[in-house]
This record gives sequence, C-alpha cells and structure tokens, in this order.
Amino acid sequence: MAKPEVDQSKRRFLVAATAGAGAVGAVAVATPFVSSMLPSERAKAAGAPVEVDISSCETGVLKTAEWRGKVIWIVKRSKQMLDDLPTLNDKLSDPLLEVDQQPEYCKNATRSIKPEVMVMIGLCTHLGCSPTPKFKSAEGDMGEEWKGGFLCPCHGSKFDLAGRVFKGSPAPINLEVPPHKYLSDNMLLIGVGQDGKEA
Repeated sequence: MAKPEVDQSKRRFLVAATAGAGAVGAVAVATPFVSSMLPSERAKAAGAPVEVDISSCETGVLKTAEWRGKVIWIVKRSKQMLDDLPTLNDKLSDPLLEVDQQPEYCKNATRSIKPEVMVMIGLCTHLGCSPTPKFKSAEGDMGEEWKGGFLCPCHGSKFDLAGRVFKGSPAPINLEVPPHKYLSDNMLLIGVGQDGKEA
C-alpha cells in the first residue's frame, strides 16, 4: 500500500505556528515573575537605589532626582565655579568637612567624586526646607562676594556650590552628600556607595 504524500509546506507552517504560540505563552507566563523582581514604587520610596542619566546636564543648570523621598540636586560646575570654592573657606562654618555629612570618597575640596559634578541632598540642615539655587547674583541682592550657591528662603541659610554652609546661617552644618557612584560616564547610581554598599 502506497504512503500518502505529506505536504511539507503545511507541516513547516504548523511547526512554526506551534513554536510561535509556545514562545508567546512563555513570555506571558514569565512577565509577572520578571516584573516582581523590579523594585516597586514603594521600595524606591523606602530607599532602593535610583539611576540618574546626567548626559543632558548643562553647566550651571540644576537637575533634580528623588531618592528616599528626598530631592537630589545635580549640578555640572564650570571651571570658574570650582576655582571660586577655595576662596570662600574663611567665610564657611565647616570648610574642612569635620562634620560627617558626606561619604569618605567625597571628603575633598569639591565634595564630589568628579570635581565638576555636584551631587547633593537639597534639604536645608536647619529645618528641612528646600533652598533655592542662586548661581549668579543680581546686582546687590546677595552681596558683592557671592560666588553662587543656594539660599534657603525660609530662614536665610546660605550654602556654596559644594553645599558648605556660610558662617552666621541658621543651618548648623553643611548639606548632605548622598552615597553614590558612577555606572558609566553619564549614569549615576544614587543610594549605593563606591564600595558597593547600599545606604
């Protein structure tokens, strides 16, 4: 008895269709499991590390992010801004960073990993208000010696562009530098230090 002819094109179609349906099913089943591994909004608010792309940061422009419900400031500082920092030391309450408000790897003249990139928690250390960036001084509004920084509008605390507090301010200590590290030249991870430890 002769074997019936098999339509190979139909067989290939059925095999491909079955494999495709299986792949779609596998993705549908795996999606909830993969999603469950990503940090939820609640976990992020509770302190999960946050990635921030700084590739679009312009010099002298404040970029913000959020970590643990706190505003994070990121500013790309110009050479002039960096050159001005040491000229302010005698006007500051803690120019040598004796109060522990920054990770050890940021205990330097710029309070940063990369000198040109400032990363700071934008909450005044007096009562937790959010200071206003004042990178330039309109004539007479901040005094002739103002080199740029942050002014707390609530009680008048002043900070320089490294987050160091000026003498006579109600704020007792410098702004806090959060633990952070660079994943690449343009990608910051806030909440994890250079040693890989989470805050």
